[in-house]
Amino acid sequence: MFDPTAPNLGSLRERIEMIDRQIIALLAERLRMVEDVAEAKLAAASPFRDRAREDLLIERLRGEATAAGLDPHEIERLYRVVMDMSVAHQEATVRRREDVPLRVIYQGVEGSYSHLAAQRCYAGRSGGVLLTGADSFRAAADAVVRGAADLALLPIENTTAGSINETYDLLAEGHLTITGEVVSAIEHCLLALPGARLEDLRVVMSHAQALAQCHAFLAAHPHLRAQIEIDTAGSARKVRELGDATFAAIASASSATTYGLAIVARAIQTESGNATRFVEVGLRPAPLPEGSTAKTSLVLSLADRPGALGEVLMRFAARGISLTKLESRPIPASPWSYRFYIDALGHAASEPFQATLAELRPLTTELRLLGTYAADPAGLPPPPPG
Repeated sequence: MFDPTAPNLGSLRERIEMIDRQIIALLAERLRMVEDVAEAKLAAASPFRDRAREDLLIERLRGEATAAGLDPHEIERLYRVVMDMSVAHQEATVRRREDVPLRVIYQGVEGSYSHLAAQRCYAGRSGGVLLTGADSFRAAADAVVRGAADLALLPIENTTAGSINETYDLLAEGHLTITGEVVSAIEHCLLALPGARLEDLRVVMSHAQALAQCHAFLAAHPHLRAQIEIDTAGSARKVRELGDATFAAIASASSATTYGLAIVARAIQTESGNATRFVEVGLRPAPLPEGSTAKTSLVLSLADRPGALGEVLMRFAARGISLTKLESRPIPASPWSYRFYIDALGHAASEPFQATLAELRPLTTELRLLGTYAADPAGLPPPPPG
């Protein structure tokens, strides 16, 4: 028997279709906003994809779905598709630009010191910059080699912990050219869950370099056990994910904001003037800006003869070329043999430099330029007194 009070199937379908049209219109509006986000990220030199931020968004949406009586698993599945669509739309927006931005890759996630250095280095660049994080130094270098990125920004030395050997070893492979450098002050913070106290912490996670740069702080707090991770900001994210008030991370203050952590202690690095030098690497040399101080990096292996290193150093001194760095690294395929990395002030194409290189070749079994680039004034030795 027909019930006139029963819902009309046709009208119900019309209402659902109206809601679907509203959903489509809202998705279209979301993508239009994504275009503005893409432009803002380019101007600010921020990464297009931030997995950690996406995970925090999903966590919030799952909570809202549960409160609304919806299946949080299905809402997560739906929004991961929406986020993939948004990132693809951002990338398409960039590709449509007449001035395609520079693609720069670094090791770490948002809030890492490499990410912060890249933001400072490239923010405001005409044409914009597309920043991307990589899981490792090797992955960042490989992205440049295969053409997935134009440049990589890699840390190469720290004023407290010394050289970052992995970067030197990547340069030795001969695929990359140093095109620039930037020196960035590093202030380490101890981060933990909100409300956590220093005396309650037991494990401190961070990159090995960051832990080394804070050795005095760790020695003064022996109840803290250091745990090496692949990234500083990644350690902060891990603290948030673990939800354990006994875990902490050594990372930047920016990481605390990004991952919702509290700063338990600031400026815990051993040296107050702690700074890291980053090198920009690409496949081809880059012209030097007018008026800049040229620095040239090279790698060499010495011939098997007494005093060979001393002769090399004397050749530079005789031509008035100042060395700012001399670093030795073992050659993996040749036990107890070493390569020497040299940073020198001057352009490799200059007459004094070319003459010095010609004199060095008989003294070496390997001699290769790694790049001539503009020196960062913050990375130059202070002038002599007087």
